[in-house]
Amino acid sequence: MTQELVLASGSEIRAHLLRAAAVPFRIDPVRVDEESLRLSLAAEEASPRDVADTLAETKALRGAQKTPDALVLGCDQVLATGREVLGKPASPEEARDQLRALRGERHHLYSAAVIYEDGEPVWRHVGVARLTMRAFSDTYLEDYLDRNWESVRHSVGGYKLEEEGVRLFSRIEGDHFTILGLPLLELLAYLTTRGIIES
Repeated sequence: MTQELVLASGSEIRAHLLRAAAVPFRIDPVRVDEESLRLSLAAEEASPRDVADTLAETKALRGAQKTPDALVLGCDQVLATGREVLGKPASPEEARDQLRALRGERHHLYSAAVIYEDGEPVWRHVGVARLTMRAFSDTYLEDYLDRNWESVRHSVGGYKLEEEGVRLFSRIEGDHFTILGLPLLELLAYLTTRGIIES
């Protein structure tokens, strides 16, 4: 019998990506105080890449404690401008502030995935994408948030590239799946070696 893969996340886009790739898995979300963990890591001057990796590992570990016999996948994504890490906007006003700060600038998305098995991490990957926002107008910004707040409220940076958020950008460098929040190609390669999916 093939070992079970558990996604320790309630992310709709990550579940969609796995389903679309015909990966057998089940969802069992875990609760992690991401904001406290981010603040602690910031106090330690952790790099944005390490923040994403630590958040993903924490979720995988929590999930593995609930389902020790499974392969448990924890994921997280952070947006960084330099060494500053932005979280999910708590309000339309915070989203407006984030988007104004990102306007006309380049930022990075770090998408981390960690798999735990038998209480230990057995695989990890952090993908990075570089994105440049165009100098959009304040009028467009207000209209964009009016139309899209309910959809982007759970997205770092206040945008989704798979939706109207793509209009905010002038240049995108990096893997499409990493931008969506899951380094899918690298994950599929690992799952193939483990026999979770056919080679």
